[in-house]
Amino acid sequence: MACERGTLMAFLLLTTFVLLVGMVCAFVTNQRTHEQTGPSVQAVPETLLSLQSLVSDIPEELQTVADQFSLPQNQVLEDLDGVGERLGNLIHSQLKSKVYLLLASVHSLGQALQVSMDHLRALNATTKELQEGQQHLEPAVRDHRERLLALLQDPQCQGNCTGTLSQVHALELGADFSQVPHLDDALYRLKDVPETNFSSMVQEENSTFNNLPLLIGLQTANAVKDLKKAVSGQPEGVRMLATGFPDLKATSRWSQTLGELEECSRPYLKDVQRYETYRWIVGCVLCSMVLLVVVCNLLGLSLGTWGLSAREDPSHSEAKGEAGARFLMLSVGFSFLFAGPLILLVFATFLVGGNVQTLVCQSWERGELYEFVDTPGNLPPSMNLSHLLGLKKNISVLVAYQQCREGAALWKVLQLNDSYDLEKHLDISQYATKMQQELKGFNVEIKDLDLLSPEARQDLEALQSSGIEKINYHDFFVQIQKPVVKTDMQQLSQDLERLAQAQGNSMLGQQLQEAAQGLRNLYHEKVVPQQNLIAKLNLNARALESAAPNLQLETTALLGNITVLRGELPVFINHIMENASRCFMTRELGYFSQYVAWVREEVTQRIATCQPLSGALDNGHVILCDMMADPWNAFWFCLGWCTFFLIPSIIFAVKTSKYFRPIRKRLSSTSSEETQLFHIPRVTSLKL
Repeated sequence: MACERGTLMAFLLLTTFVLLVGMVCAFVTNQRTHEQTGPSVQAVPETLLSLQSLVSDIPEELQTVADQFSLPQNQVLEDLDGVGERLGNLIHSQLKSKVYLLLASVHSLGQALQVSMDHLRALNATTKELQEGQQHLEPAVRDHRERLLALLQDPQCQGNCTGTLSQVHALELGADFSQVPHLDDALYRLKDVPETNFSSMVQEENSTFNNLPLLIGLQTANAVKDLKKAVSGQPEGVRMLATGFPDLKATSRWSQTLGELEECSRPYLKDVQRYETYRWIVGCVLCSMVLLVVVCNLLGLSLGTWGLSAREDPSHSEAKGEAGARFLMLSVGFSFLFAGPLILLVFATFLVGGNVQTLVCQSWERGELYEFVDTPGNLPPSMNLSHLLGLKKNISVLVAYQQCREGAALWKVLQLNDSYDLEKHLDISQYATKMQQELKGFNVEIKDLDLLSPEARQDLEALQSSGIEKINYHDFFVQIQKPVVKTDMQQLSQDLERLAQAQGNSMLGQQLQEAAQGLRNLYHEKVVPQQNLIAKLNLNARALESAAPNLQLETTALLGNITVLRGELPVFINHIMENASRCFMTRELGYFSQYVAWVREEVTQRIATCQPLSGALDNGHVILCDMMADPWNAFWFCLGWCTFFLIPSIIFAVKTSKYFRPIRKRLSSTSSEETQLFHIPRVTSLKL
């Protein structure tokens, strides 16, 4: 009997402990469910707002991308500032070697022309002076010769009269400058040459050439203005990038729908929180009921055990044992009373939580929910994703979700390349063509750069046709090599003086002395100036002889080079302008090409990434399953656990309670027990 009693008490204690553990778990899960409901409910509008922000930001992001067209645009406009002067510097650097060389040749030739003209005029003037001096010298020499011949042939002449007489016979002019070429024709052709100050002209042309960048900048100012006007416009496709997006209307509609859904969800979410509070209270009450059963079992076991250990006379009535038995029967009554509500609550929570976990959470986690949505016929056509977004192709929700989790953009997920021609919007060929047409207006004419003024050209052409290189300078040198007078007049004067001293006739001696003095005076007065003029004539003639041929060649070459350069200059400048324009267009269009590539990458890979959408779905799974369904299922499981163990608790409590009653009462009930092997005591038979 003691063994049976101990076994029943042990089982009842174990059952009570299991009920206690289940009750504690039920309390904990009930509280956790209540605590998780608040953040879960608050996360719903936040998720909806994040989705609304994702949807509503698409037009703004597209417009921002379109507005970034101003970056390459401003760069091109900045490059256009001063482009005329840069072109001028380029042309200047390409031409300066040729132009500076020609200007140096012009300057050198101008100086040579001036020197040659000075020599030519000096040669002509000297020739005329020599001819004039020769006309005055010839009669004087002739008079002196005749007079000396008369004196020396006088019979009274003593001394070396015969030797001196031979010198007097040679007293005549040697050089005849009337035989030199005439320079009047050449001087007539070179009249007033040079009319131009070649040094000033070269400085002026050099200044004009160095100011070429400024000149070209002024010439291209209007063309640059027109080109800036063309660049300032925005291509139609880029401008319509955002408004032409295929899902723009659907985006606005979805954004509005999400906003309305967020507003409408708040009252329902408040109701959810209120009903959750009611559920939490009911759960706490039912857990308290289970706790009451556990307390009654523990009190019954404690008092019953205390009563058994203190009993001395088995027939003695013990209040402690009786109280323990009554507490056990009280727990039995509470178990019967609370079993119904517990079973109903467990069934209700199991029905909701189990179905949510099985039908929603597990299929959601395995992706079966997305496959169900993708299967045609499971949802009404009006709820089809492609229909809602206005797309031409059907979109798989499962594939879209997987792509969104990988961070793909809506462009890839929704396959917008079939319904939106992005390349058409990014086509800037017409924009580039307009720029190229305006760039063709960069025409440059260098009219002010003559390199050679008309007057200077006339001077050089006059020199070219003057024929100074054809003058027979040898005739000048022939006469220059001849003496002015064939006889050495100084030597003859000295011989006459010695001869005068040797004369016995004083009158003849006096006459010879006077003749010698007159001859000496003639030499100093007229022969010496003639000799000086001959030296000057020699200098000028030799200078012209050496300079004239080279001067003609240089003049011909210079005029030819200038003519060629003047003819090639427009072609050369146009070639430079074409190359510069081509390079400029290549560089500037490179900016726009970079922009187009960037826009293509942004639109197709970065803009409107749908990762927040997959994140929202994952958050929904976490909210519904992890934060609500899991604690909910744990709660009903623990509560069901407690409900299930109420049955053995009732059985063990009834059987154990009879061992805690006094023996008298157990004997009084023997007769009735003999007719009935076992029956469960009713609560109504207890006398509390």
